[in-house]
Amino acid sequence: MTVDINWDELGFNYMDLPYRYIARWKDGAWDEGQLSTNNQLTISEGSPILHYGQGAFEGMKAYRTKDGQIQLFRPDRNAKRMQDSAEKLLMPSLSVERFVDAAKQVVAANNEYVPPYGTGATLYLRPTLIGVGDNIGVSPATEYIFTIFAMPVGPYFKGGMVPTRFIVADQFDRAAHFGTGQSKVGGNYAASLQAGKFAHENGYGDAIYLDPIEHRYIEEVGSANFFAITKDGKQLQTPQSPSILPSITKYSILDLARERLGMETIETQIDIHDLDQFAEAGACGTAAVITPIQSITYHSQEHLFGDGTTGPLTQRLYDELTGIQFGDVEAPEGWIVPVNVD
Repeated sequence: MTVDINWDELGFNYMDLPYRYIARWKDGAWDEGQLSTNNQLTISEGSPILHYGQGAFEGMKAYRTKDGQIQLFRPDRNAKRMQDSAEKLLMPSLSVERFVDAAKQVVAANNEYVPPYGTGATLYLRPTLIGVGDNIGVSPATEYIFTIFAMPVGPYFKGGMVPTRFIVADQFDRAAHFGTGQSKVGGNYAASLQAGKFAHENGYGDAIYLDPIEHRYIEEVGSANFFAITKDGKQLQTPQSPSILPSITKYSILDLARERLGMETIETQIDIHDLDQFAEAGACGTAAVITPIQSITYHSQEHLFGDGTTGPLTQRLYDELTGIQFGDVEAPEGWIVPVNVD
């Protein structure tokens, strides 16, 4: 089957593909799970996901290589992060092996929708875990649904690998320290909508959050993690905080910067007043991949990184990361999981 999609014009939008995976937890155990052609979920009006936000999700991608094969990038890390989110919200989770197998089933079943190599587009997967059933009190659900659906997507930020302007929105907090900031749960993203609207209305790609206590240290860049490279090119820094989502892309970048570019990598507090020490900065995540930061505006003052173009080390990291994801660069052991299509 050949699908009629203009791969070069894909945005980051929902699409109803033929298959998704669904499993249900009840009476202390998961059922066998299966692929489904139905994109609708029917749940009780008393479901805790609706009232108390008991739910978590993941974002991951499948990539088409030059020889037409399909592969996943570090899906075990997504599985483990969902387990952590589930533990935070008192939900049962799937084993790493079962999570990865479910993802592979969805990709294989929808293999015609994995974009061709060279388009820069990917198949985005959205694993989701929600509490359902006839609850009304503030307590964990009695039943749960785990599902993975997918859709082909283009770049999250328009233009892809293009330097983007960001603004500090210190009138908003994304998450509290020791709350759910380190978990990939819906409430964190609902709390980001106002800040995102503020940034977009003022002509910026997204908002930057500072820490919720002192409003001084950089935390996250909209829906992505932040990194910066010192002017001597020897050090890559990322924020350290108990309310930052542990990005799989960020930790992959830290590994690549250290092992392949010979840089020192540090997780530390990054003061919004100390941007002058950096020559390059970027946003990173599954959706954003690596998006260079052209400038950061803070209290009406704009700080420009370098000459406003993509810095050389940011470009090298992008090339190394995407080269691994699309099969053009040798991957560290265990980073790539092939998907077999019958």
